[in-house]
Amino acid sequence: MCPALLLPTHSTQIFRRFKGLTSFRLYIRHYATQPESAPLQRKKVWSSADAAVQDVKSGDIVLSGGFGLCGTPETLITALSRRNDVHSLTAVSNNAGSGDSGLVKLLKSRQLDKLIISYLGGNKYLERMYLDGKMSLELVPQGTLVERMRAHGAGIPAFFTPTGASTTVETGGIPIRFKAGGFKEGVLIPGNKKEYRDFNGKRYIMEPAIAGDVAFIHAWKADEAGNLIFRHVANNYNNAMARNAQLVIAEAEEIVPIGSLPPDAVHVPGIFVDRVVQATEPKVFDIIATAPPPGTTGGPTPEELLEKSTRRRIAKRAAQELRDGFYVNLGVGIPTLVTEYLPPGVKIWLQSENGILGMGPFPTEDQVDPDITNAGKETVTLLPGASIFDSTDSFGMIRGGHMDVAILGAMQVSQAGDIANFMIPGKLVKGIGGAMDLVSNPDKTKVIVAMDHCAKDGSPKIMQECSLPLTGARAVSQIITDLAVFNVDRSGGFLTLMEVSKGVTVEEVRAKTACDFKVSDNLGQM
Repeated sequence: MCPALLLPTHSTQIFRRFKGLTSFRLYIRHYATQPESAPLQRKKVWSSADAAVQDVKSGDIVLSGGFGLCGTPETLITALSRRNDVHSLTAVSNNAGSGDSGLVKLLKSRQLDKLIISYLGGNKYLERMYLDGKMSLELVPQGTLVERMRAHGAGIPAFFTPTGASTTVETGGIPIRFKAGGFKEGVLIPGNKKEYRDFNGKRYIMEPAIAGDVAFIHAWKADEAGNLIFRHVANNYNNAMARNAQLVIAEAEEIVPIGSLPPDAVHVPGIFVDRVVQATEPKVFDIIATAPPPGTTGGPTPEELLEKSTRRRIAKRAAQELRDGFYVNLGVGIPTLVTEYLPPGVKIWLQSENGILGMGPFPTEDQVDPDITNAGKETVTLLPGASIFDSTDSFGMIRGGHMDVAILGAMQVSQAGDIANFMIPGKLVKGIGGAMDLVSNPDKTKVIVAMDHCAKDGSPKIMQECSLPLTGARAVSQIITDLAVFNVDRSGGFLTLMEVSKGVTVEEVRAKTACDFKVSDNLGQM
């Protein structure tokens, strides 16, 4: 068969004689170009949010972007809340908002029947409705949740993940709905039990993709072709959700003509977006956390606060585990204090689950930005060299073991390194959040628990076996409390006491620990 050459019509290439080439065929393909003045085939920019949400119907699964109130599609949610004819919705989001903002609006308008979320946090209204049996709630680990949405958008029906293996996520032990009358009346809809498999000696569970009927997205900029750009941390869940649903509606702070957005700056190509509307609701903050202005004097230093705070002494000891250049994720509570006690010369890269690597301290009042917040929904800053990404990438680096250390708080830890830190059945439902993902790869990411040795009622928090639902099994490598430091042998299932606090004896530690442990031959002082 003769060789064939395919050239564009504008080619002026001169053919040279090739050794062994006796003849050739020339095929010409004509490429059509659209005139710049040609109208769009489909008009994507709609006149109002009320018009854009008219095709949402009762029973739909609605994906709602945002993390806390950062990147929340408030204009579209507000418009849907005015649709009294729409009910029995299932909403999927990281959380349900706070105060009267976010998906709380649809809860209070009685349009939501079920929520699939990762974290309730301090949303007492939602917690009460769930515990009273007035709504369905499916709690999903944060990284798993975004991956389930990303998977459907990429045509993948299910996947295996280590997150949640050997926990109530695998066994279906977290009820989706209680009977009328609440927790005391029993379970109406049980949790979803997951299939598991072992790969290379490690346990994984199968998670199904989530398919949305409608997605509500908040963008910084959109053009008339539907291309979207997010601003800072508002990328979060919006990116994956925009690629998922049958009907994707984006509200944008600014709508620009085609050609106005640099192609390499586009986060979501227009092929995924069906409708674009102008965002009209104002941005709001979850928590405005600020630092004093530069040069401000007065107030105790972190070192001066140590004498009065056991929590700070725990944080200072945990800081000694960090090395220069480490990539670190810090949980809420005691772990947030760790950065105040880093050893001299040690600089770390802080990662926040909502999409920051290189997170800085709290801003001054003139620096606060609703699009730069941490996983605790507090305003923060970005350090030189920082990067921002969506929740899919964030949990890919966590689950993939790219973090050096994760420091978390806990309600209980077992002698084998099991950790429980997300719920007390029937009493406290904070949600899973990102904790299950953070402890899912302990062979590559060292997991340190920083907590008080005993609960407020004096009961031990270090147990032979955890009595509360697990966040992760055999995940913790080190426990640091106000009394002691333990190393955990995760494979052997035992603890070794390495250090005791000043004035604390081994006998006191034994009396306040609900399991046996070994004592190091080189026992030190914290």
